[in-house]
Amino acid sequence: EVQPVESGGGSVQVGGSLKLSCTFPDTNCVGDMSWYRQAPGKEREFVSGIDVDGSTNYADSVKGRFTISRANVRNTVYLQMNRLTSDDTAMYYCKNKPPPGRLWYCKSNYWGQGTQVTVST
Repeated sequence: EVQPVESGGGSVQVGGSLKLSCTFPDTNCVGDMSWYRQAPGKEREFVSGIDVDGSTNYADSVKGRFTISRANVRNTVYLQMNRLTSDDTAMYYCKNKPPPGRLWYCKSNYWGQGTQVTVST
């Protein structure tokens, strides 16, 4: 089954940076893409999203520190994470939401398997 493929996670010290990447293999189904995260014992939460027209939005907890962007090839998005704190430790998941006009062919949502981000002191 096709799904987003995340990469770029790892371990970093407080104050450090990481850049996550997400690629969705089927360009016919690429739509709004977003990042979510889930820490142990917590609900999955929205982090950042970018629409097909380039509009972006962020959770308050990451505004000013994280930047989402798309590559020139629209099926790849990045999440640049700066000034990381221990609260950013979580599994980060990429989600792709195809355009409504494609739902005859695509699923309504696609989730990746996640990439782990660990921030330590």
